[in-house]
Amino acid sequence: MSHFQSGERIHLVDKKGRQYALTLKAGDLYQLSGHKIAHDDLIGKPDGSLATLSGNKTMLALRPTFGDYVLKMPRGAQVLYPKDLALIPMWADVYPGARVFEAGTGSGALTMALLRAVGPRGLVVTYEAREDFSRTAMTNIERYMGSMPNLIPLRRNVNEGIDLPDDGLPFDRLVLDLPEPWQVVPHAAQALRSGGIYLSFVPTVPQVVQTVEALQRAAVFGMIETFETLLRTWSIQGRSVRPDHRMVAHSGFITVARKIESGLWPVGQPVGSVGGDVDTHEEREDHTR
Repeated sequence: MSHFQSGERIHLVDKKGRQYALTLKAGDLYQLSGHKIAHDDLIGKPDGSLATLSGNKTMLALRPTFGDYVLKMPRGAQVLYPKDLALIPMWADVYPGARVFEAGTGSGALTMALLRAVGPRGLVVTYEAREDFSRTAMTNIERYMGSMPNLIPLRRNVNEGIDLPDDGLPFDRLVLDLPEPWQVVPHAAQALRSGGIYLSFVPTVPQVVQTVEALQRAAVFGMIETFETLLRTWSIQGRSVRPDHRMVAHSGFITVARKIESGLWPVGQPVGSVGGDVDTHEEREDHTR
C-alpha cells in the first residue's frame, strides 16, 4: 500500500519538523493556520510526497511511524515514550509466537508494541480496569493495526488475579504498566511459566523499590535488574556538532526478572548490570591460558 487511501491516518510535516495528524476522508477539507487543502488532493498520493496547501504553503505528507502515531493518538492514560516502547519488547524478550500478558492497557501504546513483537502466531491478553481507558485503547489499536484476532482485551482489575488462556497454559512473558505492580507479583508467579520473564515500568524510586522487594520476597524470581533510559539527540551542522539543548531524560524505571525454580538460586540477588556479565566460551579459554 504505497498510496494514501480514504480512511487512512497520515501526518503533514512542516519545514520546522512539526507534525499534524489527520484522517483522510473523501470530500473533506483540512485547514491549518489559514491554509487549506482538500483531502481529495491527498488521497491517491504516494507516501513521502509534497502537499501544496492554499497560499502556496508546502508540507510533506507521510504515513506516521509507530512512534509518531503513539505521540499523536488520542489518550486516556499517559502513554509511554517511544524510547521505552522500543526497549520493553527487547528486554522482555518478546518473540514471534510468544504468549504475553499485559496490564494495564492504558491508551494502547504498549499493547501495540507487544502485538507487533508477537506477530500473527502470538497472543496478547491485556487487562484494563477502567472502561474509558479500554475504549480509547481499542480505538487506537484498530485505527493503527486493524482487527487483531490474537488480542484478548478484558476489563478486569489485575490485582484480583490473572486467568490463564482457555488452553490452561501459562504465559511466556508478563508486562505491567501500573502504579502498583508489586501487588501483582504473587499473581505473576502463578501465571508465568518457568523461565518466563516479568517486566514492569514505573516512574518513581519508591515504586521501583517496592516492586523489587516484592519480587525478592516471592522467592521464585531471579536475575532481577532495574534500569532507566535517557535519549539525547545531536545537532550536526557542518563542523558545528553538539548535543541538542533538550533531551528526553528520565521517564521511568524498567524492572526485569526471570521466573526460576525456588530454592536452587539466590533469587533475590540482582545481576548488578543491565544484561549481566556473559562469560563466553572464548573468554573461558582465555582464562585458562
